[in-house]
Amino acid sequence: MKKIIYVSLALFMYACTETKNESAQTTPEFSVDGKKVFVYTTADSTNLRLASSGELDFKEKGQPFENEISVFIDPSKTYQSFLGIGGALTDASAETFAKLPKDKQQEFLKAYYNKESGIGYTLGRTNIHSCDFSSDTYTYVTDGDKDLKSFNVEHDKKYRIPFIKEVMNAAGGKLTLFASPWSPPAWMKSNNDILHGGKLKPDFYQSWANYYTKFIKTYEKEGIPIWGISIQNEPMATQTWESCIYTADEEKDFLKNFLGPTMHKEGLADKKIIMWDHNRDLIYQRAVTYFNDPDVSKYAWGIGFHWYEDWSGGEQMFSNLKKVNDAFPDKPLLFTEGCNGPFNMQQINDWKWGERYGKSMINDFNGGAVGWTDWNVLLDETGGPNHVQNFCYAPVHADTKTGQLIYMNSYYYIGHFSKFIKPGAKRIVSSPSRSQLLTTAFKNEDGTVVVVVMNEKNIKTPFMLWINGKAAETTALPHSINTYVIK
Repeated sequence: MKKIIYVSLALFMYACTETKNESAQTTPEFSVDGKKVFVYTTADSTNLRLASSGELDFKEKGQPFENEISVFIDPSKTYQSFLGIGGALTDASAETFAKLPKDKQQEFLKAYYNKESGIGYTLGRTNIHSCDFSSDTYTYVTDGDKDLKSFNVEHDKKYRIPFIKEVMNAAGGKLTLFASPWSPPAWMKSNNDILHGGKLKPDFYQSWANYYTKFIKTYEKEGIPIWGISIQNEPMATQTWESCIYTADEEKDFLKNFLGPTMHKEGLADKKIIMWDHNRDLIYQRAVTYFNDPDVSKYAWGIGFHWYEDWSGGEQMFSNLKKVNDAFPDKPLLFTEGCNGPFNMQQINDWKWGERYGKSMINDFNGGAVGWTDWNVLLDETGGPNHVQNFCYAPVHADTKTGQLIYMNSYYYIGHFSKFIKPGAKRIVSSPSRSQLLTTAFKNEDGTVVVVVMNEKNIKTPFMLWINGKAAETTALPHSINTYVIK
């Protein structure tokens, strides 16, 4: 999980092909003639939550004056293709889901995965045996079983596998799902502990490589296709929970000498392998170490990242993403985890939680990210369950005592992207003329243009959406996020 140290028929085709972080491409000029703008708004100190809030028309508008605030859209310049948005299907989420009444389970599934009434998640992540957001520590083999003859996922059949199947069904029968380990079994590690960091012992490199393939094949026999894996969750963080340390050289050597060849040998060459899976701070150094090695590049699909480089609330290091994207445009960037915390029910409605999502998603997409994966999709009223008391927020919480669902404003902020941007969309230029407006934009394969504009300041801001000499007038309320769908 995260680096929190408490002191104390298009998506399937897309997912099966090589995703690239392309440089800007030029396409034919986009015309807004005959098109309308449909507006959806979430705003602080209002009742607006991903609410339809009007329609706009375009009018002729030449060069805007300096005092006319604008967001300039250029659909003729396209960048990376969009993979999807989703969240992690952990043991904690599965156990919490199982405690809900049937009607609330269906409400939850529709809220996240229905493309019309919900926010249309298409991406997911799950854990390979236990992580901190499990109620206990467990693996899939008996101690010392180097040949993995005892491998089984019986533990997951109680909650997690049925939960993932429910999610897949709610998502229309398919989900782009990747899996991550938090640690090898204790007996494979230098510290003989599944917790508290340590390293994978060289004697068990091959056994651990085989473990991934066993997991993929076993889950697929259970009816859950695995799109890809990351090698290690947060490989530079020694945590009180499941964790394991790899330097960049150790991770690349494990991939090119063991995991990559094993995946190919086992007929799993089509599965995507994600490197790093940690924060933005070291991402460029890790990328250079990996991708300058051709033997690594032939196995590695791309690089994953989290947002915990400054958990105290300081500025996140978004600019590092563009450096990686510029240096390695053929290696996709994927946001693989983020959450807010530590959990405090008294602060669950604070507006800052949603704004952190909006700010990160806009900057990450503008930096070249092809997809964005939240942490737990569902947690209980304590911010768990969690076997090391590492409680945090999820966009949706269940009060397991009353059976009610609690929707945080982060759920709506995420929905401003996931509901409208479809897999296969291309990012386009969206440029604001004032710093209080953050924006990104995509053009879907059906030709609709989706523009997200977030106002993170306490300033009501009238502005124009400007495209090729025509503009639609609108307003960003204080501390709001708006999605403009042009069709």
